[in-house]
Amino acid sequence: MEQEQSVAPHEGLIYGLDDRPPLKDTLFAALQHLLAIFVAIITPPLIIAGALKLDLETTGFLVSMALFASGISTFVQCRKIGPIGCGLLCIQGTSFSFIGPIISAGLTGGLASVFGACIAASTVEMLISRVLRYTRKIITPLVSGIVVTLIGMSLIRVGVTACGGGASAQADGSFGSFRHVGLAALVLVLIIFFNRSSNRYLRMSSIVIGLVIGYVLAWLLGMVDFSAVQSYGGFNFPVPFRYGISFDISAIIGLGLVYLITAIEAYGDITANSLISGEPVEGEKFVKRASGGILADGFNSMLAGMLNSFPNSIFAQNNGMIQLTGVASRYVGYFIAGFLILLGLFPAVGLVFSLMPEPVLGGATLLMFGTVAAAGIRIIASQKIDRKATLVMALSFAFGLSVELVPEILSQLPETVRNIFSSGITTGGLTAILANLLIRIKE
Repeated sequence: MEQEQSVAPHEGLIYGLDDRPPLKDTLFAALQHLLAIFVAIITPPLIIAGALKLDLETTGFLVSMALFASGISTFVQCRKIGPIGCGLLCIQGTSFSFIGPIISAGLTGGLASVFGACIAASTVEMLISRVLRYTRKIITPLVSGIVVTLIGMSLIRVGVTACGGGASAQADGSFGSFRHVGLAALVLVLIIFFNRSSNRYLRMSSIVIGLVIGYVLAWLLGMVDFSAVQSYGGFNFPVPFRYGISFDISAIIGLGLVYLITAIEAYGDITANSLISGEPVEGEKFVKRASGGILADGFNSMLAGMLNSFPNSIFAQNNGMIQLTGVASRYVGYFIAGFLILLGLFPAVGLVFSLMPEPVLGGATLLMFGTVAAAGIRIIASQKIDRKATLVMALSFAFGLSVELVPEILSQLPETVRNIFSSGITTGGLTAILANLLIRIKE
């Protein structure tokens, strides 16, 4: 058996993994984590609802269920139920990586097809968790970096469309007006301004501050219509399969590929979290922890699909939050989970955010998506770029971006094939995997 390697706790660590901090310290740490993830959790359902032109009530419900599902997922990861979960302070939330394939699936088969694909394709990640040692030979850091870069690049178009006013502005001819673009630019500049602050609280709150100021300004400009909401009261009780369920093979393949990459990302996040928390990053204990975390990633995404939400993944930004607060206790995760579940039960939360004008959201998401692409480039840059790597990148970006920029290239193909390869993430990701496996060059 491989000998475990222990890592000394981070020098700034105040509470370790199994410590129980006082209630005051626990609540303070939990609220900071919540501040860092709240916008990231609600943004994907808002983007997807906008792209699919869903009504206000449906959009609000999807936002509520995203919060509710993230709360359950976070509890499962932190608590570790049997083999499911990593037992670390790992926060789960709605993943940006799936937005492109979900929108494609939703445009062809509606929400029933989306949730069916989310549930069916989640088995890919759960299977990978059982054969973790072997899949890393196929999904190398180069392949992972290419797919992450493609995810960011593909989503930038969604962000730009929102900045211009979205589908509604395209319909009424106001797309790209100064009011829309100016509002998006203001939000973007505000986020950058506060993010570069030396005050850690302003830096952590930069996205929230930018969105709130943009939202208030949009309301003053008459761009927010609160009268469209009939009631802010009551509760949003989870109703499994509320929008039905159907299975489209092309949608399942598209999401399955992203689940494949998500498993590798989860492995990296769990490794970083273990390191920060002073836990082993090698040996049998670590492998079990990583396998359990990836299994929970897939299981929680399946559960989210049943609850009318979208796939969940481990949030890397919370690893940085552990370093900032010095609190690695997984018991903090129980409070974070509880807050998320409570927020998800109140429809007012989802409805208020579903009224947010698209340019306000676009200003924030444009930066977020650019950051995703930059993260992919950093992964690629950390690898040795030899002739083979250059060819793999060239083919992957060429094929992936070609179907995004000129989708008409697929117009003569059968509908099933067209649906599978219409996503640049799917096309470029499959190309990266196959090219990395098949290309052999003797240096």
